[in-house]
Amino acid sequence: MKTITIVTNRHTSLRAAALQRIAQTQPFLEGSLCSVKRPGCTQPGWHLTFKQKGRTRTVYVPMDLVPEVKTWTRNYKRLKKLIREVSRHSLALVRGHVANQRAAKRAQALTRP
Repeated sequence: MKTITIVTNRHTSLRAAALQRIAQTQPFLEGSLCSVKRPGCTQPGWHLTFKQKGRTRTVYVPMDLVPEVKTWTRNYKRLKKLIREVSRHSLALVRGHVANQRAAKRAQALTRP
């Protein structure tokens, strides 16, 4: 049976750190919060715009929820960046797998008498 050795390198540790930050992510909401000028009103109205089944949907956001929804959409953008970071490091681990395995075999061959 083959044994799989996991080599800890910078990509492994950076990916683990990004996964920890993902676990600590607060509530999030996909979409963009947009202000809309309403006729006859001094304050803008707010709409949340998002995609659903390939179509753009818009939902009215009440004024008292606007700060909270802004935080949720900001958290979603942060989460997307973290997911991209984890993917980038995972891809680097896949690309470097063969080189790491060959280096491990060379090191093992040097330690044998």
